[in-house]
Amino acid sequence: MSSSKTVDTKEELKSKFFQGMSFAAATVNVITTDGDAGRAGVTVSAMSSVSADTEKPTLLVCINESSAAAQTILENGVFCVNVLRDNQAYISDTFAGRYKDRFEDKFDCAKWEKGVTGSPYVADALVAFDCEIVATKKVGTHHVCFGEVHDIQQGRNGSALVYANRVYGTTQKIEDVSLDSIDVCPEQETLRIGCFHTFAPFIMPYLISKMNKLQPNLNWILVEGDERRLNSALATGEIDAAIMFDFDVGESIETQLLAEFEPYVLLSDSNELSAKTEITPDDLIGRDMISVSHESSRQFLEGYLTKSGIPTNVVFKSSSLEMVRGLVGHDIGFAILMTKPAANITYDGLPLSSRPLITNEPAGRVVYSQRRGEKRSRLSEIFKLAAEDLFD
Repeated sequence: MSSSKTVDTKEELKSKFFQGMSFAAATVNVITTDGDAGRAGVTVSAMSSVSADTEKPTLLVCINESSAAAQTILENGVFCVNVLRDNQAYISDTFAGRYKDRFEDKFDCAKWEKGVTGSPYVADALVAFDCEIVATKKVGTHHVCFGEVHDIQQGRNGSALVYANRVYGTTQKIEDVSLDSIDVCPEQETLRIGCFHTFAPFIMPYLISKMNKLQPNLNWILVEGDERRLNSALATGEIDAAIMFDFDVGESIETQLLAEFEPYVLLSDSNELSAKTEITPDDLIGRDMISVSHESSRQFLEGYLTKSGIPTNVVFKSSSLEMVRGLVGHDIGFAILMTKPAANITYDGLPLSSRPLITNEPAGRVVYSQRRGEKRSRLSEIFKLAAEDLFD
């Protein structure tokens, strides 16, 4: 029986490969060298350990032959793998060639030390592996260089800079569920709850207070975060339930609607649009916008304009709701939000105005979420009823 599936062409398979590999998170590394052929460096994500059971530990890096550093590394026969920490993206960008107008010499972007092979290493890298090349292999457009590790420089503790989905990121610890399941006090019951970070400060203090009155000696585990953090915490069992927007809820999660939040436009009190009682997307044409930085939330909120055919001009993004409000208060731009604090004032005391955004797009849905098919505990059921009562 013949299959109806067509075989991908070489270019189609290559495109799918690039797309698929974009989901594979990798540390961001700057490969440096120095020697008779000169000093050079390049940013790569293709780095992996090979074996620790050889005479000296070995690792490999893959370097594009088109890189100006490739031939220098091969001729010097040595290189250093600098694993960058999460606040060193500027070093990665520099060695990727993005700051040519800022640094005449790429090495001016950081402080360097000299390794035992002569290769320079970032003085404050997360870790640096100083290597001598013991074998190379050309595969397609890349040189695969196998390095025998002669020395390792480990910096202060921190998190690695990673690259996935074509953006920089960092690692985030997921608590060991087996440890979380142990109550702080044996006689206490534990409630593990997650809440979306922008509205957690406005609902969780009330819910915690109410639950503590209903259930004395209750032990809490509270996780605040965006939809990715909460989805992960639900999937791993770190939390029993979460109150969140229904952005990108995973298939393994089931939800129940608690409330719908209508979008509004946040403005400086001195902005001329604050004189209007309501605002349409057309009123925002050509105006600067302050947006949130979390991808799903940003796309949803900016979608109120883009789906109406209005281009956005985002001049600043922030993960902090209060930072967004502060920037709006100084009239740097407007914001579209759904979470509305009780006080229309910024941290530094500037007045704000909020006006309904009139649009045909759906409101933001706040949902109670839990793992699909899982029976609620007695405590989770009480918490769900308290949340329903609050939103009512």
